[in-house]
Amino acid sequence: MHLLDHIPVVFDFPKKGIGFRDVSPLLANPAALDHAIQGMSGLFDPQSYTHIAGVESRGFIFGMAMSRHLGKPFVMVRKANKLPPETFRVSYDLEYGQDHLEIRRDVLKPFDTVLVVDDVLATGGTALATQSLIAMSGASTIGLAVLLEIRGLNGVSLCLSTGLRAKALLIA
Repeated sequence: MHLLDHIPVVFDFPKKGIGFRDVSPLLANPAALDHAIQGMSGLFDPQSYTHIAGVESRGFIFGMAMSRHLGKPFVMVRKANKLPPETFRVSYDLEYGQDHLEIRRDVLKPFDTVLVVDDVLATGGTALATQSLIAMSGASTIGLAVLLEIRGLNGVSLCLSTGLRAKALLIA
């Protein structure tokens, strides 16, 4: 199955000059989604991590499906002011702006090892912010698994420069 056929480019979204990869058609196709989850689940050895952290919002979809498939606890990494009660927060840059992410202070413990999951790796800012949140909790990040890496935006290079291993099922 050629998964890129199910992830079209939407030009000039969310702002002019951005080519947004829309995973909605892939999510609407059970066979394609299952193929993607199986492939993403094989990017890292499941024995090398204890938890899966999904980044809001599409990382929730892929991360939760992988969590269920692999029998691993799932941790939400959310946009600001969406999680009670006490959180860690970081700011980060996007390819088209700036945002904030949070994680609950009580969901990870020291010695937990976490695989971060998201749909797309572009510039790497979201991945590095998530890695920082996980470190604040005392846990460690073993890697980043994404459905799609956007070639030319240097997200993998940025991740590697900080020691974060990033692997993508697809590259476009």
